[in-house]
Amino acid sequence: MKFLFDLFPIILFFIAFKFGDIYTATIVAMVATIGQILWVYYRHRKIDAMQWVSLVMIIVFGSLTIFLHDKTFIQLKPTALYWLFSGALLISAMFFNKNWIEVLMGKQVSLKPESSHSVWHRLNLAWSAFFFFMGALNLYIAFEYSEETWVNFKLFGSTGLLVAFVIIQGVWLSRHMEHPEQ
Repeated sequence: MKFLFDLFPIILFFIAFKFGDIYTATIVAMVATIGQILWVYYRHRKIDAMQWVSLVMIIVFGSLTIFLHDKTFIQLKPTALYWLFSGALLISAMFFNKNWIEVLMGKQVSLKPESSHSVWHRLNLAWSAFFFFMGALNLYIAFEYSEETWVNFKLFGSTGLLVAFVIIQGVWLSRHMEHPEQ
């Protein structure tokens, strides 16, 4: 359910684009993201760092799109967000010995002790590489294809690739998990 909730602004962006244009869709996405943040705060009294980053980026890139009447900015926003995540994962692991994937998933996933550190390290690198790839792919789709193709990719393509990556990650991770004796 959280996954669908996180897609809420993108889904509304897509619908607004189909009935309007890229500028209308951008405004809708900005309002939807603000609404989403307010709802999360109302329900949980806490906003995750990733949600704050996403909010700031949609406000900055969305505002530039609207005020300069240039769709390039909203098309660059996913790449900026993906590359920010990619860089944060890589830099925090390399220079600060902090593995954010382990922090996010470590309580839910129990790994075999002998391979735990290397598995988390490889998984962190895989996510960093995935986010870098997604940013590059977004640029390619945005500037080599039509605006409509990019909007369709933003909802269906990027979501599909994310789901596929998570499934592949789950299969790979299951080989390294501790399984309770039956």
